[in-house]
Amino acid sequence: MKFLDEAKVYIRSGNGGNGCVSFRREKYIEFGGPNGGDGGNGGDVIADAVEGLNTLIDYRYQQHFKAKNGVGGMGKDRHGANGADIVLKVPVGTQIYEEDGETLLADLDTAGDRVVLAKGGNGGFGNAHFKSSTNRAPRHANPGQPGEERTIRLRMKLIADAGVVGLPNAGKSTFLAAASAARPKIADYPFTTLYPQLGVVEVGDRSFVLADIPGLIEGAHEGAGLGDRFLGHIERCRVLLHLVDGTSEHAGETYKTVRAELDAYGEGLADKPEIVALNKADALTPDELKQQLARLKRAAKKTPLVLSAATGQGLPEALRALLKMMGTERASARGRSKPEAAWQP
Repeated sequence: MKFLDEAKVYIRSGNGGNGCVSFRREKYIEFGGPNGGDGGNGGDVIADAVEGLNTLIDYRYQQHFKAKNGVGGMGKDRHGANGADIVLKVPVGTQIYEEDGETLLADLDTAGDRVVLAKGGNGGFGNAHFKSSTNRAPRHANPGQPGEERTIRLRMKLIADAGVVGLPNAGKSTFLAAASAARPKIADYPFTTLYPQLGVVEVGDRSFVLADIPGLIEGAHEGAGLGDRFLGHIERCRVLLHLVDGTSEHAGETYKTVRAELDAYGEGLADKPEIVALNKADALTPDELKQQLARLKRAAKKTPLVLSAATGQGLPEALRALLKMMGTERASARGRSKPEAAWQP
């Protein structure tokens, strides 16, 4: 399945049906009176967040969605049928923006969330609606109201508990493959990972979702490499795992490069709780490991973990640290939320 996390879509709701001008015509009934029915309402355009989808690829091949128009009213007080709605099924975590890409219309972050993006036009009243004690034979009816049309942008942001960041070839995909049942592409060259990957990690009787995104390089916020747009997929993560390649020239400078890109991206990524780990420890001599650890500790201002995703060294400790920090973050989030005032009569 191809991965697509942004799409531009044109939508239009249905027009309302016209009201009908009609009179009752039967034998022996001289003044039958008006019996024109109302028009049906136009169909709505609805977005629905569903489970089981993790890409917007369906909206690459179809970009125009139009709901059905309402049916016009008819004689004998027959009302027109309402137009059928059209439902856009999107992955959980999809944000819907106006055409400018900045005005947020809806954030569907829970399965089952639904939002009406374009309301169908109301059906017009038939002439039976306008009869009164002074106007016994109205000869006019209302037309149906037109539907709405707009162009929207769909932007998907994956929902994961923890996200892995680092430079290309830092061992992020190897870590994900070792910690979960996910099988991302792994190779010894930069930018092996081109799209975000998700994996479910089990630690004892608990589990969480881990996201691996393509590597960042210096200047990614200006478009270098694959850019920084994939960072949107870890905006919802509670904790970040920052993997630093131990075989790089200077572990501290490598760490600062990625932190600078997180700061440049914004959206609160730089403020998220972070666990720093020095990867590829199996490829270092004891002296090199000690030197790189000291450099990384000075840059990060915290003691980094030491692990090797290829051999599994330090992997359980890293996963337990992630789980512990997620529990701490969840507790602090509950503390930040204001308690609801008790109801009083």
